[in-house]
Amino acid sequence: METEKKTSLNFIEQIIEDDLSKGKHESIQTRFPPEPNGYLHIGHAKSICLNFGLAEEYNGKCNLRFDDTNPEKEDVEYVDSIRKDVEWLGFKWDGEYFASDYFEQLYTFACQLIEKGKAYVDDLTQDQFNKIKGTPTIPGKHSLYRDRTAAENLKLFQDMRAGKYANGEKVLRAKIDMSSPNMHMRDPVLYRIKHVDHHRTGGEWCIYPSYDFAHGQSDSIEQVTHSLCTLEFEVHRPLYEWLIRELEIFPTRQIEFARLNLSYTVVSKRKLLELVEGKYVSGWDDPRMPTISGIRRRGFTPQSVRNFAERIGVARRDGIIDVALLEHAVRDDLNKKANRVMGILDPVKLIITNWPEDKEETLKAINNPEDESAGTRDMPFSREVYIDRADFKEDPPSPRKWFRLGPDREVRLKYAYIIKCTGFKKGDDGEIEEIYAEYDPLTKSGEDTSGKKVKGTLGWVSAKHAINAEIRLYDRLFMTENLNDIDDDFKNYLNPNSLNINSRAMLEGSLKSANVGDQVQFERVGYFRVDEDSTTDHLVFNQTITLRDDWQKKGGN
Repeated sequence: METEKKTSLNFIEQIIEDDLSKGKHESIQTRFPPEPNGYLHIGHAKSICLNFGLAEEYNGKCNLRFDDTNPEKEDVEYVDSIRKDVEWLGFKWDGEYFASDYFEQLYTFACQLIEKGKAYVDDLTQDQFNKIKGTPTIPGKHSLYRDRTAAENLKLFQDMRAGKYANGEKVLRAKIDMSSPNMHMRDPVLYRIKHVDHHRTGGEWCIYPSYDFAHGQSDSIEQVTHSLCTLEFEVHRPLYEWLIRELEIFPTRQIEFARLNLSYTVVSKRKLLELVEGKYVSGWDDPRMPTISGIRRRGFTPQSVRNFAERIGVARRDGIIDVALLEHAVRDDLNKKANRVMGILDPVKLIITNWPEDKEETLKAINNPEDESAGTRDMPFSREVYIDRADFKEDPPSPRKWFRLGPDREVRLKYAYIIKCTGFKKGDDGEIEEIYAEYDPLTKSGEDTSGKKVKGTLGWVSAKHAINAEIRLYDRLFMTENLNDIDDDFKNYLNPNSLNINSRAMLEGSLKSANVGDQVQFERVGYFRVDEDSTTDHLVFNQTITLRDDWQKKGGN
């Protein structure tokens, strides 16, 4: 196999290359194995990129497998969302499987363990077993039911499958070592009774394998060469390997890597579910959520997520990654791809008094200075335009400190003319209602013959041609950097200003035909995506990210 050599390899790549060089495997097989009990988040995106990326890098294969062994929590809705998320990131799986595909084979494996004297049916409840389990430094005691014969255990296990017992009445345990310092090796549960319909198998089964039993055996059935798990499964590895040895099946190798922990973010399905069910957010795809569906709706691009995953790399120990690295990846990608448009979020009318009332002029605007092939667009210019209220001060600082508009100050309207402020009018509330200016006809952008030099350039939209839109301005959902270190309810640290809705914005008319999913840069403001809530008569834009990281300026820790 020919692979392009990197200047440096992460520790997983080093293991793979060593295995291949020794002939342990002809090619690699990985898998991405989510449980369909919720929507995937940015942490899963790292795992997706790792598993599928390694398969691509080494000309191997990667399966998508749903670990669906907890029927009361799983749903086809989550299965569909997971498929969509993996495809959105740009990956194709070689095979799609479910742990439930293997229920009969797993049952057979369990029977083999019973026949070998390596598993037994236990009547103790979980609370009763916990009392005899011991601690990491104190050995546990054997269950009263541990010495049943293989024949007795096999009959009881068959009766469990037949539905003769109630939930929790019996379990099947591995018979390993009740004095092991690894608590996962102290006779762990392999099967439990659950009289619950499954999203794929319906009521066919009332016993379901535990994660520890189903996961490794499913890996082996698929002949996964390298089973990549996050670090919390490191203590499960001895059990993973014990089961493979005892069953004498394909020896998949489990390798652990650090999970993705982002600052100002929670990546726990349980906590994300709390946010959804408590209506702290609008749903799993709320653009403030770290779910893949949420960041997709907000406007993050697949390439930016993949670039981020590559940049942070693969570590052996947990840590916290600054969310600013993800935000930088999004800015960098959108800067190359997003067309520029004019969007005025806090508009105030500017009247060019020496421009004829009935005159309109079509100007040429550059769509993307980073992409020449994006070309230009027409921008209508007329007597009345909107500029951003923040671009005008009635009593501005020194011209050396204030490059925008003020009485008797000159600025250029981008792609148009240099104007000079001649006055303004206030409303009854004291707010600036209108600004008046005159333009210099010799200063047309690209054709300027005036010799004038101004430092300020303002965005604008023609009032006659502008469209109103709803702008949803998003900020980080939490105000605390490390949510792993808090002692109280994580919801106490929600940012009350994580969403602000702006209904005043005026956008250039070219956006009237924008479609859901379109992404643009409002010049001097940030990047925005057309939201699914948009209608023909009412456009809604989600702010993906500002042009610069202004979190510190707003008081972020």
